[in-house]
Amino acid sequence: MTAPLDVPGSAIEAGPETVLEGAETSVIRGRSLGQIAWMRLRRDRIAMIGGIVILLLILVAIFAPLLVSWFGHPPAEWHREKLDPSIGAPLGTFGGISSDFLFGVEPDSGRDLFSRVLYGARISLLIAFFATLLCVVLGTVLGMIAGFFGGWVDTIISRLMDIFLAFPLLVFALALAGVIPDKAFGMSGDTLRISLLVFIIGFFNWPYIGRIIRGQTLSLREREFVDASRSLGARNHTILFKEILPNLLAPILVYSTLLIPSNILFEAALSFLGVGVRPPTPTWGGMLSDAVHNYQVAPNFMIFPGLAIFITVLAFNLLGDGLRDAFDPKAR
Repeated sequence: MTAPLDVPGSAIEAGPETVLEGAETSVIRGRSLGQIAWMRLRRDRIAMIGGIVILLLILVAIFAPLLVSWFGHPPAEWHREKLDPSIGAPLGTFGGISSDFLFGVEPDSGRDLFSRVLYGARISLLIAFFATLLCVVLGTVLGMIAGFFGGWVDTIISRLMDIFLAFPLLVFALALAGVIPDKAFGMSGDTLRISLLVFIIGFFNWPYIGRIIRGQTLSLREREFVDASRSLGARNHTILFKEILPNLLAPILVYSTLLIPSNILFEAALSFLGVGVRPPTPTWGGMLSDAVHNYQVAPNFMIFPGLAIFITVLAFNLLGDGLRDAFDPKAR
């Protein structure tokens, strides 16, 4: 329909371009699912705070040597002058906290607790990140294969998941970490212990994410875009990694952020039980293990490593909950 010209006695009508002339036009742009999820996540202040805390923890772990050179002392350096020679307890109030020792000193050795907490973050986060990466890769690949192909392939992988889930992981980790010598597989020292912990945590935890990915793949393989891709001659590996995998990124990302804190706690538990990274390399769990015998004379020796674990796990859980709500708001 066109609008008539406002000319007395004229029946001429104006075209659409005349009606729209001078009107403000705006370009309507579509948003991807990732952009929509990011908009939802930005509105979740608690999740954003968790993400900021995680980013700060990563920066602290990366720049730990620089921060220690500014505000602390080398983590293996002993300061016996800060201890009571009779009982080995730190001098001063609350474990020897001062401007030179921000978190105080360790009993019996006098090592700087601030620098050891910072260096402990490097070990704990490194093990948790790489163990989670191994777990996600194994769980995603095997879960996709089981859900996509089905049949005997699904049966074998599903029963393998059941076996791993029923396995007493902590007992096996204690036994395996205890019998491995100081030199094995061409590695030694901290490199061997870190690699061993990454393998134990990542390799035996993959069924948890594998079951989630399998269930999602069972649903996705019946979707129209998979049928369209197959009708165009796409092969199975092309459908798996170019059609199904991009639609699994959201659950993979969400579950990874929830899996990292559990891996941090598992590493801390192994270090607490004495089968983690060997002293004097600092880890949060190892520091808590040492603090059990000295917390009465130096409560800060237990408080600061415990707070580090608590804040890290809480931040990852808050971010994981926020990501879950952002990608699937109907599940709230």
